[in-house]
Amino acid sequence: MTHHRVSPLNRGNARKMRKAMTDAELKLWNEVRAHRLMGLSFRRQMPIAGYIVDFACPIKKLIVEIDGSQHARAEASASDAARTAKLEALGWTILRFWNDDVIRDIDNVCQHIVIAAGLAGADVPAPATEEELVP
Repeated sequence: MTHHRVSPLNRGNARKMRKAMTDAELKLWNEVRAHRLMGLSFRRQMPIAGYIVDFACPIKKLIVEIDGSQHARAEASASDAARTAKLEALGWTILRFWNDDVIRDIDNVCQHIVIAAGLAGADVPAPATEEELVP
């Protein structure tokens, strides 16, 4: 994966945003962190192309955005569309969910993410048993 320069301002903003996650972002992060969702590796508040995306799975070029009600306004919607177009032009797939969807139906949100990552129907590795962990 090609790395792009991230401005110090964007890097600092991303760092601040990681410390001030919304309830919906925190709920999703607890589902996807540490490869918990089908082994996918997600990063939170990741700078990409001058934007800071909520969650990104670089291996699958998948971005997950969690939107509050402010994104329903016309000006925010137009800005989101331009942002989506730029990121899609770079090969990313963008999924958008409302805060309420994440809070009320996290399982369905995770299912959509798995489908978008192309892992629907994939076998989930079973957790190791205690006997397998002991040498």
